[in-house]
Amino acid sequence: MTARGSNVTDEPQIPADLVKRLRDATGAGMMDCKRALVESGGDLEKATEVLRTRGLASAAKRAGRQANEGVVDAYIHGDGRIGVLVEVNCETDFVARTDEFRRLARELALQVAARDPRWVAREEVPEDVIAGERKIYEEQARATGKPDHVLAKIVEGKLEAYYKEFVLLDQPYIREESKTVGELVGEVSATFKENVVVRRFARFRLGEEL
Repeated sequence: MTARGSNVTDEPQIPADLVKRLRDATGAGMMDCKRALVESGGDLEKATEVLRTRGLASAAKRAGRQANEGVVDAYIHGDGRIGVLVEVNCETDFVARTDEFRRLARELALQVAARDPRWVAREEVPEDVIAGERKIYEEQARATGKPDHVLAKIVEGKLEAYYKEFVLLDQPYIREESKTVGELVGEVSATFKENVVVRRFARFRLGEEL
């Protein structure tokens, strides 16, 4: 019996390599792939169909295409106390000049100002950082006295929470928390049928150490 207040659910545990295989095959986002695999009980073919139904798998055709156009947007917040620069790329200058694409860049700048992410995508998180966080979570989980098969679920759950806090594309979108920033970018990409990439960002806070 699960203790009251536990984060453990009956949701099937999806191996990270299976998520990666689905992502490589479809080009969809990591969280989209994981959700599709959970819904399909870990079946790759069914998960691919889930992504296609939602219009997310088509991103695979765009993911390999070069995105050399785009915009750099700047946002200043709090009477000049916080400043953000963000670069968002697309394939054509035509798309880069549209209001919708420029709104995306501005929304991403607002997101960075509000939520202070450290990386664009989870692939950018250094391995030593992940290993350090995992070690901390494992020690915390063992202190609860729960059995080993439960500990792994707790650790993976805490890692997912870490990504949602510090990885831009995994963060809940500030205007619609049920949607991730990655899903927001994916929607714009699907609208224009172009590869849309968040290339980089920089966040400055007045008085912080360099």
